[in-house]
Amino acid sequence: MTAGLDVHDFTVVSNEPVADGLMRVVLSSPELASALRGGQFVNVAVPGDASQILRIPLSFSCADPEAGTVEIVYAVVGDGTRRLAAMAAGERSTAVGPCGNPWPVVEGARRACVVAGGVGVTPIVACARMLSGAGVAFDAVVGAQTAGKLWGADVLSGLGAGAVAVTTDDGSAGRRGFTTDALAELLASGDYDVVYTCGPEVMMAGVARLCRDAKVACLVSMERMMCCGFGACGTCNVAMADGTYKSCCKDGPVFDAEEVAW
Repeated sequence: MTAGLDVHDFTVVSNEPVADGLMRVVLSSPELASALRGGQFVNVAVPGDASQILRIPLSFSCADPEAGTVEIVYAVVGDGTRRLAAMAAGERSTAVGPCGNPWPVVEGARRACVVAGGVGVTPIVACARMLSGAGVAFDAVVGAQTAGKLWGADVLSGLGAGAVAVTTDDGSAGRRGFTTDALAELLASGDYDVVYTCGPEVMMAGVARLCRDAKVACLVSMERMMCCGFGACGTCNVAMADGTYKSCCKDGPVFDAEEVAW
């Protein structure tokens, strides 16, 4: 394994639904909780099917060194996450981490905006914790398909977001429309130094374009099929604007939006 990675034992503390198709699992793993930085991810071994040898790469929303816990909000979308959703308090397994590179606090930044779409809210909540701890003021945009699939807006508000704009595809919560609609308004009226975003790639491409036009720095957390989590398998390549490729798990998942070939 590359330097810094380790295999950590964990015990499930709780594992409960927080929205339609979204679960929040809390893992007790003191060393892992102390090692993680917002924007990184963990590669979790989920028991229950010996034929599934790959771990599941998951972002986290909170790593609490004092409590020794890691909170992960995840979407139940396949066999692996269904087995994870079935894990009960007290069950044990292992996670490899910390994987990838964290969100950076941009030097000199006084005001930021965080933009989350769907389950992309998980690393965005971790980003907000980082900004709050660094004393950087921030606003937030959170988007979901429907009100029932929405999570994180209240959490971001509680972390100190000055304004939280909620969008849903059907208008069942917040405004009807897309996160990019809300961000465009904030960029027009706000004085931001940097935007942090995670969500569907088409959304992040739109966020990147808006930031480029507004001359605001933009950092994105990319999602790929990260089979190994430490740059060995070559399955998670991200095309770069200069014609090269970088590994999402090792070089990312956080990239400068200007680097990425959208």
